Amino acid sequence: MEFLNPLREQLQSMWLSLVQVLPLLTIALLVVLITGILSRVFVGALLRSLARSGLRPALQSLFATLLKVTIWLVGLLIATTVVFPSLTPAKMLTALGLGSVAIGFAFKDIFENFFAGVLIMLRKAMRIGDFIQCQDLMGKVEHIALRETYLRQTDGQLLIVPNRLLFQNPVHVITDRDLRRYEIIVGIAYSEDVETARGIILQAVEGLPLVNSAQPVEVYAREFGSSSIDFTVRWWGKSAPLDRHQSRDQVVQAIKAALDKAGVEIPFPYRTLTFKAPVPVQTESSDAAPQ
Repeated sequence: MEFLNPLREQLQSMWLSLVQVLPLLTIALLVVLITGILSRVFVGALLRSLARSGLRPALQSLFATLLKVTIWLVGLLIATTVVFPSLTPAKMLTALGLGSVAIGFAFKDIFENFFAGVLIMLRKAMRIGDFIQCQDLMGKVEHIALRETYLRQTDGQLLIVPNRLLFQNPVHVITDRDLRRYEIIVGIAYSEDVETARGIILQAVEGLPLVNSAQPVEVYAREFGSSSIDFTVRWWGKSAPLDRHQSRDQVVQAIKAALDKAGVEIPFPYRTLTFKAPVPVQTESSDAAPQ
């Protein structure tokens, strides 16, 4: 079986090479293990320090992630040079530089989301717990990661949004302030007195529990509608979505009850039908004999 001699020699050579490199592999594994321990220790210490500083949670997560990535890059670089002594850090950086263009095209979306996440975390406008709206997306910010943001929608569903979308499009931070101004339109009949109706609406809205008393309630005659004189009613309430619905519900009920009590008509749309020719109308006598 002499034809197997080359194969046997090759296997022996591979085994000897493995035995020679085994101590280096062991050292590299120890370096990786130490890197993991150092990463946990330093990141934990950084998070505790940042928590005492009162920094925003998004920035705390950003700094912790950047420190973790830096430690792991240094650790893996050391482990690689231990296993492959001829591969110096300078050569590795050169190889990364040559391949950066190809890597950039291959991971374009990932890099865009990464840098967008960093910039979003640095911004003060959007915080954890805020309700935001971006295009057709709306929800409560639960977590901001480096590549995506987690939104909890009002129906309970979790929405994962790429950071690039939030960075490149306008974002409405609904709960940036505790109070928001709301408005509805109320119509009264043309036969009603405008100033009287204005006073009734104003009195009905002022003093409601969900209407902020520190801000004035505003009632403006808006326009001549098709069936009514319309008023714009404005008030301030809490900015969360549930508070908005509750406040609007309370205001609508109070205005309707006050206008009904005062006898002020809230008209519905009228329709007047005209015909080119007279329409014959047949009437049936009440004393007609039954068939």
